[in-house]
Amino acid sequence: MISKDREYRSFDFQTDEAEQRITGTPVIFNSPTVMYEWDGIKYYEQIDSRAFDEANMRDVVLVVNHGGTPAARTKNGTLKLDVRSSDVVMEADLSKSSVGPALREDIKNGVYDKMSFAFTVKQDSYNKETRTRTIEKIDRLYDVSVVTFPAYEQTSVQARSFFEAEAERERAEARTALELAQA
Repeated sequence: MISKDREYRSFDFQTDEAEQRITGTPVIFNSPTVMYEWDGIKYYEQIDSRAFDEANMRDVVLVVNHGGTPAARTKNGTLKLDVRSSDVVMEADLSKSSVGPALREDIKNGVYDKMSFAFTVKQDSYNKETRTRTIEKIDRLYDVSVVTFPAYEQTSVQARSFFEAEAERERAEARTALELAQA
């Protein structure tokens, strides 16, 4: 808060909007995961790194276990999604939702530490030799979800302060710039 020439900072968890942020990785590209096992035979799925190139992501919500009241949403700017070369990263401001502060506390306390996503497939392929389905194009992304049991174990979600999240965003931008410079 700014009043005339003074700036004030609140460190009360319940009212400090900067502390009501979470970041996570709901999608990892080109990382096969076992989706089904029958009689000792494993069947895999992976998401192609270009799967989101044409995806409809205009109205995506952040929810718990793919249901319930949204904690954040792209439509109102409280959920941001960044499709990178290796994954999709999300950042959510949970201060604008009635369920947000409780969700952040659950993440902070380790109740939830993984993510998932709900989508429809536009194009996929299947390799019979490796028993791997590759999602090549996603038609629409409906939600990114904090989950109890993820399909992809490599996913993650963390409760961070504004400054930790900002530092991570800057590191990610630097990695992307380096990748582009090397290409």
